[in-house]
Parts: sequence; structure tokens; C-alpha cells
Amino acid sequence: MAEGGVQTEANKDHMESDAALVLFARAPAPGETKTRLIPALGAEGAAELYRCFLLDALASASEAPAAVMVAASDPNQMEAVRALAAEGCPRAVVTAQSGGDLGARMAHAFREAFAQGHQRVVILGTDLPGLPPERVRQALELLRERRLVLGPCEDGGYYLIGLRALLPQLFEQMEWGGGTVLADTQRRAESLGVSMALLDPWSDVDTPQDLEALRAHLAARSRAGEPISCPRTWRHLCQETRG
Repeated sequence: MAEGGVQTEANKDHMESDAALVLFARAPAPGETKTRLIPALGAEGAAELYRCFLLDALASASEAPAAVMVAASDPNQMEAVRALAAEGCPRAVVTAQSGGDLGARMAHAFREAFAQGHQRVVILGTDLPGLPPERVRQALELLRERRLVLGPCEDGGYYLIGLRALLPQLFEQMEWGGGTVLADTQRRAESLGVSMALLDPWSDVDTPQDLEALRAHLAARSRAGEPISCPRTWRHLCQETRG
């Protein structure tokens, strides 16, 4: 069992025994978090916005039909991430990411989850405010029949990946951060004969342009009286506008 403690009874009550959701997270440290938003929000503002992203992601994960693990980007951040997990998803187990690039870190997270006995594992980012919670449920259901599930990002990457068994070829020698990650992953999966499913696209929030698009999207949902799945983020953006 990874550091963070054994699964609680509450965790067991919410999970399907063979499923796990892994959130990739970082501590909201000013000057180190969401750096591309600093020109628009300042270092403190960018960190606080990501704190809202993370708490919303944790709250959504708390309702997932799976065990929840939160993989902190650095072992030195585990205490800070653990404190936020205790607030947003008390049943989550906090671990540390391990490996060089993003691919190595995801491969390690999958390996760790499968070693604990889980047979359907989904990794999800934490800078996806407003992502419908049913995406995770859909991914887990698709993994009953498919070996790979991907959630495409509009920038050519993916915001979610789910597997039924570790496929290290999907993570090795990949140009992470480029616009061909999704397509390259699909090609590799096809060459391996892996059955695959795609979710609907979503966008993460990295740049001031992404932030404005998010603000407009949430404002439109609010005006229409539709539910908002990232309430902390929306309240923060409203306060920021009034300020």
C-alpha cells in the first residue's frame, strides 16, 4: 500500500473492488503552479486558482465508483496535497509520482494501482474545471470491454487515460506536451492490436485564453440555470471579477 494509509471503510463503500481513479496533482505553490497564468493572475492568483481546481477535482473524485489515489508531483509536496485531499476527498490515498518524464510517471502510477489488485485504472489531470463527473464513470464502464480509453484534449493531447493492464509502449519515447500525443498514442495502440475507446473532448486550463474560455463557459451555464461541477472555481472567478 502506498503512503497515505490503508483504505478506509468509506473508501470501500464508494468503490468497485476492481476500479481505481488516480488524480495527478501538485501543491498550489505560488510561482511554481500554473505558471502560464501568472501574467494574467500573478503568482498568488494562479496558485489559488489551481487550489480551487484541485479541490473541485477531489470533490468530484469522491463520488467516483472506484478507489481514489492522488499522486503528488513531488514527494516534498505530499503533506500539502494530503491536507487538500483530506478536505476534498477524505477517502483518497496520497502517493508520490515517480519517474522522469510524464510517461514514466503515468506508467509508474498504473503499475502501482495494478499491483494493488485493481483491474480497471483511470488517470486524470486536475486542471480540468467543469469536466462532467460522468466522464470517469463512462471511462470505467468502457474499460469492461476495451483495453484502453482516452479522453482527447483539444490541443492534441489527452486529459484522461484508462487501462486494464499496463502497456508500457504507450508511454516510452513520447514527445509529451506536443500536439501529436493523442494521435501517436492511438497509432501505437493500433499497432499493438489494443481495443480502444474515445471519450468526448475537453480542455485543460493552462493559458489566459483557456481561462477566459472557461469563464465564458461557466457564466453561460450559470445564466441558463445549469449545474456547475466546479463550484469552488466558479465562486473564485466570480469573486475575482467583483474584486
